[in-house]
Amino acid sequence: MSEYSPVDITPPELQPSALAHHVPDWAEAARTPADVTDWPQRQNAALVKFQLDDRGWPLHPHGRTGRTGRNLGKWGENAAADPIVVAGTGKHRQVLLITRDDIGVEAIPGGMVDPGETAPAALVRELREETGVDLADHRPIILGRDLVDDWRNSDHAWVASTAALYEVPAEIDAVAGDDAVAVAWWPFGTLAQLDAAITAAGRTLYAAHRPLLQRALDHLDTAVPDQTR
Repeated sequence: MSEYSPVDITPPELQPSALAHHVPDWAEAARTPADVTDWPQRQNAALVKFQLDDRGWPLHPHGRTGRTGRNLGKWGENAAADPIVVAGTGKHRQVLLITRDDIGVEAIPGGMVDPGETAPAALVRELREETGVDLADHRPIILGRDLVDDWRNSDHAWVASTAALYEVPAEIDAVAGDDAVAVAWWPFGTLAQLDAAITAAGRTLYAAHRPLLQRALDHLDTAVPDQTR
């Protein structure tokens, strides 16, 4: 059996030597998980429960990822919020997606929950910041609180998200903002329909968000009578 040799994905600005001189405003100063002092509190507050190894380092709930180090703000779980906004019903449904400015794919608008912020507040804030759409007066349906297969995940730092569905009667004007180079409404009768439209436009759907979008479709198709005929 070959020895496990994960790839270190820590970017230059989060390397221990760099953190000793400057800590980015979006990251904690801990150079390794051993420098974190509040693991019991983080475990209790986690969206997805996780364990610590013999060193006291957090372990990804699904096991080895093939990656080590940290390319996220915190060691262990990094809580995110993903608002899925759907306009219309049945075959006329549309979903609001952004083009991410970091990896150039079509994705749900959303991002990390700020320190001291609740997930409901983060859902509203991220949607407003990335699309200009303000749904503070809408009550979303929480679809789940789950791990996200994010490209920045490692054995000791990962993303877990609160995904929520916002239903609106018609498309709302949206403008690309923070972390987005574009924003658009896409056909959302099925995931296949969404895939086809995005592919036809020469774009790519963010793979990590496919399960979240399918969950939204499953809810819509179960909760609402068939209006496609």
